[in-house]
Amino acid sequence: MALTATAANAAYVNNMNELTTSVQERTSTLICRSSGERVDVFLACNLSGITRSAAHKLINAGRVMRDGVPVRKNHRTKPGEIYTVRQDEPLDPVALPQDIPLVVVFEDIDIIIVDKPRGMVVHPAPGHPDGTLVNALLAHCGGSLSGIGGVKRPGIVHRIDKDTSGLIIAAKNDKSHLALAAQLSSRTLTREYSAVVRGAVKADTGTVDAPIGRDPKNRKRQAVTDKFSRPAVTHYEVTARYARYTQICCKLETGRTHQIRVHMAHIGHPILGDTVYGYKKPELGMSSQCLHARKLCFIHPSTNEHIELCADMPQYFMDVISKLSSMA
Repeated sequence: MALTATAANAAYVNNMNELTTSVQERTSTLICRSSGERVDVFLACNLSGITRSAAHKLINAGRVMRDGVPVRKNHRTKPGEIYTVRQDEPLDPVALPQDIPLVVVFEDIDIIIVDKPRGMVVHPAPGHPDGTLVNALLAHCGGSLSGIGGVKRPGIVHRIDKDTSGLIIAAKNDKSHLALAAQLSSRTLTREYSAVVRGAVKADTGTVDAPIGRDPKNRKRQAVTDKFSRPAVTHYEVTARYARYTQICCKLETGRTHQIRVHMAHIGHPILGDTVYGYKKPELGMSSQCLHARKLCFIHPSTNEHIELCADMPQYFMDVISKLSSMA
């Protein structure tokens, strides 16, 4: 097991008329907790996105240091050794304002809460350089977004998947961003989701307490695993039952990537339409997961007022419920 501390150069760019593609150097520090592993295997397991081949190249280039000395490729790890790894990576591209319609549920000088449509990516990422919620927020809010998320994720306090609809909160200043992040950490900012899952969920209520990490067999997916994972807890309650399907309400105690999708698939009830963690063929006309972030509760970062907001069920969700209600 390793503890990672990453120091990256700030990716601020003055020219807002074009995306930045220059390179920055990232330095990661790994503290070894086990012994006997080949150093390339150790690096591949403990550095995100690094394969053994890439680890070999870093070692051969003298970019992996052990206690201040370049490491040899045949070295085997020992507990307590400290490795410093230098990697080149592109700077985050600058997100540009785009006039994209938003459904604003709440807004003041500190925060903005949006009902995100299904199919919208939250922030620029590989394959999605623009057309995101961040691009829309930059146009709507102007320069009044928190800078803590950097040039790619200004204002973004938490995220929901591209094909998950519903409520998401963004901060307009750093003070609000830090306060909301603290609420996420202390679990006083709560989020509830509505979903339709496959099969008949037996218990009316339940909790899935299972750690989530990157899938060892597919790095593009998450999985319930004990290896390099983090605690994850999802509470669920049945709200309606249909033939071969169940509608549930999920409350997140933690906020891991794809948490509800992974947890429901783990207990044998994948979300309807989830072709990544569930069935590969679309069902009931759903080509993506039937999952909606319906409720958000938090303490306002400036007024200390308790705020509870709900989003209406989107049309795609209502269409699914209509089809299920008509099934024998």
